[in-house]
Amino acid sequence: MPPSLQTLTTPTLLVLVLLTASAVSSSSLPPEDGIRVVSAEKRIDLTSPIVKVYLTLKVENAPSASDASQVLLAFTPTEAQHLAIVKATRAEGKRKKKTYMPLSVEASDLASTALNGARLYSVLLGAPLKPGETTTLEVLYVLTHTLEPFPAEISQSESQLVYFRDSAVLLSPYHVLEQVTYIKTPSNRIESFTRVDPTSRAGTELKYGTYKNQAPNSYLPILVHYENNRPFAVVEELVRKVEISHWGNVQITEHYKLRHGGARHKGVFSRLEYQSRPSISGASSFKNLLARLPPRVHSVYYRDEIGNISTSHLRTDSLKSELEIEPRYPLFGGWHCTFTIGYGLPLQDFLFESDDGRRYINLTFGCPLLDTVVDDLTIKVVLPEGSKNPQPVVPFVTEKHLEISYSYLDVVGRTTVVLKKKNVVGEHNVPFQVYYEFNPIFMLAEPLMLVSAALLFFVACIAYLHMDLSIGKSS
Repeated sequence: MPPSLQTLTTPTLLVLVLLTASAVSSSSLPPEDGIRVVSAEKRIDLTSPIVKVYLTLKVENAPSASDASQVLLAFTPTEAQHLAIVKATRAEGKRKKKTYMPLSVEASDLASTALNGARLYSVLLGAPLKPGETTTLEVLYVLTHTLEPFPAEISQSESQLVYFRDSAVLLSPYHVLEQVTYIKTPSNRIESFTRVDPTSRAGTELKYGTYKNQAPNSYLPILVHYENNRPFAVVEELVRKVEISHWGNVQITEHYKLRHGGARHKGVFSRLEYQSRPSISGASSFKNLLARLPPRVHSVYYRDEIGNISTSHLRTDSLKSELEIEPRYPLFGGWHCTFTIGYGLPLQDFLFESDDGRRYINLTFGCPLLDTVVDDLTIKVVLPEGSKNPQPVVPFVTEKHLEISYSYLDVVGRTTVVLKKKNVVGEHNVPFQVYYEFNPIFMLAEPLMLVSAALLFFVACIAYLHMDLSIGKSS
């Protein structure tokens, strides 16, 4: 008869607890527990308000382990909250023959087992990594709203200083044999930075490392206080409406709610000082933005609630079109403005027919404004009246739904595909498609309506002219 819990001695209970904890821990480990990082290089680009991190990881699968189909990336809870996108490639070959194969990245189901609330993402390797083999991964991830202005309020003539927080070593669920971290700032003005030996500085670049033999989930917090006067342009809301007409035109209308996301402006604004000393006064403000549009744009306009804004410049060539816009006033920290950009595009550049007979429109996701963060993006693709079975194809996760829109001479309305996504950056500016079925007979609906209305009008006029409505005497 086995002993009851009350009869077990303290050493026996301790052994049972340790065995249970070991069993739970081993059951929660990923199947690729033989992976280790041979070398890691982390480069952090702080030259803009959007933080871009480039990782080069040389990983090895232990000879005694099984095939590895994925490699895990770890992010702190704060990083996961501000993470906009993660992209990964796998380097194959050597030197001039080296090629890069894109890899899928997705949130891992093992996130609940990570230490200290770290969020795990899985890089799917495609071809499994055999025991004893090594491979090199190139990873890019983008963080938004992570730079903290300090001081939080500045006057018109002050430069903007910000805080950046990270770790001197790579946060990883694996053992890291060797690693180094580089941080690039936009100027030589670095007020202070945390030293974790070995640490060095050369101009605008900080170097942390080389560090060796770091245990899994190692984290050494660092803080960098530096100058960043780049435009902190934040689009709080962007609504892009794409109207497709099979008569040969694609009309795009974009409604922007723009905000300066940097240190708040304090005091009064002096236009005289701003114009007389442009290099000193308002260094952290911005007065123009650049929008990169498709080639062959036409009928471009730029306006707000007051009316047309004439301070814009359009440059076009065979590959792209660039629209430089200036708001009615320069934007300082915390200031807002709203405006609308509209333009037309030739239909033949974007509408195609698939092998199964369906039509599809090939468009670009994201925001055309360069170096901006879009907090809330909505894209509405208005299909021609009579379109059926729309199917959007987007290379990342978005919210999708359908609605009905009405325009001139519409009878049953136009099917509209609505796509929504938060925390959008320039890396999201990739092509996407909307497939749909369309019967060309519906193209005759509006001309027939116009012809019928004209005929009815003439018939009414003829009938009116031949009617005798005079009041005569009865015979």
